Amino acid sequence: MPATPAWPPKSAPRLFIDSELGAGRTFAMEGNQANYLARVMRVQEGDAVILCDDITGEWLSRVTQAGKRRVDLAVEERLRPRDDVPDIWLCAALLKKDRFDLLLEKATELGAARIQPVIMRRCVADKLNPDRARAIVTEAAEQCARTALPELEAPQKLDALLREWPEDRLLFFADEDGGEPAADAFVFARQPQRAEGGQKAAILIGPEGGFDDAERAAIRAHPQARPVSLGPRILRAETAAIAALSLWMGVAGDWHKHG
Repeated sequence: MPATPAWPPKSAPRLFIDSELGAGRTFAMEGNQANYLARVMRVQEGDAVILCDDITGEWLSRVTQAGKRRVDLAVEERLRPRDDVPDIWLCAALLKKDRFDLLLEKATELGAARIQPVIMRRCVADKLNPDRARAIVTEAAEQCARTALPELEAPQKLDALLREWPEDRLLFFADEDGGEPAADAFVFARQPQRAEGGQKAAILIGPEGGFDDAERAAIRAHPQARPVSLGPRILRAETAAIAALSLWMGVAGDWHKHG
């Protein structure tokens, strides 16, 4: 006998919606989401669609009606609760649009809990389109089967970030002038400093031109700051962010929990 196909199939489309999900609820997908389901994925009545709400988790729904401009879905059952992602923040200097788009996408895929854009003296950008940024992280979460969207904060100047920094969160900053090897520093944050888990932490990445001397001095003077090195080569800002988060997930995050 042939094996019974997995249900829902792994190829089922995944979408985040703004409303809280629950068994028996119905939703009408319109606009871009309807276009994606109807024209790109070509769903038909009875097909499975995975829905996430960033509140309760991931749910199985079925198409009850598929039109060109509207797709109706009926929610059946919860498949997974909302992810418990590692408590790591990425504080990254604003970059040129395409480079920051990449950073947002990859930080979401890698599992950052919060993304904080930072304005520094050598930034070439000082604004972020919140709707565009939210769309990028949402699409990235859908692609990588993440059920918890990262918190996406409004851009903040570096001096304000340091002034308001929480006392219970370490701030690892990738410093071109050197510091402790990042892997060694991140191991410390894995230790059970709190009853519910490891040390709260964040990673700070500078702009294309790097931190200037005054910024570097201010960061190093902060009691929660820990300068770290990402190796012998000078990395682009978006590469540094991806490398640092990847290393964090492998050393202190959730990669070591999954084979």
